[in-house]
Amino acid sequence: MTLKQPESTGEKGVQLICQFEGLRLERYRDAVGLWTIGYGHLILKEEISKLVKITTGEAKQLLRKDLKRTEEGVKKMLSRCVTQSQFDALVSFSFNLGVGNLKKSTLLKKVNAGDIKAAALQFQKWNKAGGKVLSGLTRRREAEMKLFLS
Repeated sequence: MTLKQPESTGEKGVQLICQFEGLRLERYRDAVGLWTIGYGHLILKEEISKLVKITTGEAKQLLRKDLKRTEEGVKKMLSRCVTQSQFDALVSFSFNLGVGNLKKSTLLKKVNAGDIKAAALQFQKWNKAGGKVLSGLTRRREAEMKLFLS
C-alpha cells in the first residue's frame, strides 16, 4: 500500500485553524497593524474597499482560498508522505507563522527525516511573539502537536 500525500487540509485541521484564528466578520487591524477579516485573512490592497463586513460563509470561502496557498507551500517542502493529521498540523502551523518559518525549521527537517516523535516536540518551540511566550500560541502549538501525533 502506498501512502498518498494529502491534497488539502482535512476537517480536523480546518476546525483547529478556525478555533485559534477566531472569526471576525468586520475588518480589524491585527497585532502588527495589518487589515484582517474572517479567519485571519490578510486583506490585500485591491480588497480594502470591498472587505469591510462579510458573512460567515464568505469567511469560510476566504479561508479555503488562503489555505490553498499554504497547502501548496507545505506540499512543496515535504520530501516524504505524511498522514492527513500530520499534514493538517503542518498547514495550521504554516498558516499561523508563514510557510517560510516552516521551511527553515527543525520541525520540517525532522518530518522529512521520518523522525515523527522528534518532529512533534518541535511544535512547542514556536510559542513566542516578540520574544515573549504567549499562552494562546502555547495552546495552539499543543493542539497542533496533538493533531500531528493522532
